[in-house]
Amino acid sequence: MTSDALKLLLDLARDLPPITMAVVHPCDAESLRGALDAKARGLINPILVAPKAKLVSVAEASGQSLEGIECIDVPHSHAAAATAAQLAFEGKAASLMKGSLHTDELLRAVLSSTNGLRTERRVSHVFAMEVPTYPKPLFITDAAVNIEPSLLDKRDIAQNAIDLLLALGISEPKVAILAAVETVNPTMRATIDAASLCKMADRGQITGGILDGPLAFDNAISAAAARSKGIVSPIAGDADILLVPDLEAGNMLAKQLQYLAGARAAGIVLGLKVPVVLTSRADNAESRMASCAIAKLLDAKRASQ
Repeated sequence: MTSDALKLLLDLARDLPPITMAVVHPCDAESLRGALDAKARGLINPILVAPKAKLVSVAEASGQSLEGIECIDVPHSHAAAATAAQLAFEGKAASLMKGSLHTDELLRAVLSSTNGLRTERRVSHVFAMEVPTYPKPLFITDAAVNIEPSLLDKRDIAQNAIDLLLALGISEPKVAILAAVETVNPTMRATIDAASLCKMADRGQITGGILDGPLAFDNAISAAAARSKGIVSPIAGDADILLVPDLEAGNMLAKQLQYLAGARAAGIVLGLKVPVVLTSRADNAESRMASCAIAKLLDAKRASQ
């Protein structure tokens, strides 16, 4: 049974007003189309931040219209990232979207100590995934930002993801903390971190969700696999969030689900004062729309607090 997760996100965001989103250097046909499609769906009011001549050229070559779209002319992608971050800092943009520039280039701008977008939280990324063989939305973190997160980094990564799911209306999200084995092994740091995160949740250092780990991937997503190993867990077979040991594990897991299991994904960067939509050239239109829907839902949650 499919979770139809991306459609669910779009449905949740449908009746909310569009948010202003600074789209950073959308200088290829797909990233420009993503911004314009999101506007057409009523998700965003885009501000395109890029060299104007490149934008016009891309639009003309791909048969897209920039009529009525606000554009800020900058000389190059570095300037586009810095300008977009400044728009968010000044409250002129409620979210940012990555266009045709490297993720590192955008993150350097938003993480700069001069633009005021950082919070006390570690910045992290969450994939919202629709996996045909899983009965509900599956969220994977962190597969894009933190390379080798420390225990305290993982605490923030977990809390960011829990807060996201709460904003999406998922109460008490279940967090499976992944490792290669289900038992604590002092020679495997991922198992030590998993056990520590569970105790941190017991002590109120992580709130709003239910955590368990270490769990191997099969035990996290299959109750039958957990039973076969004698694992008693409220998470097994019913995980909402998979918290991975490091970026390499998370990135491989997310891409394996996409390319071998037919999963579709939306992605968002959290832990900043505004959400940042990270798109990929491989993303289809619905994935891009769903990422914008997440940003829209997060903005609505922030406004209500």
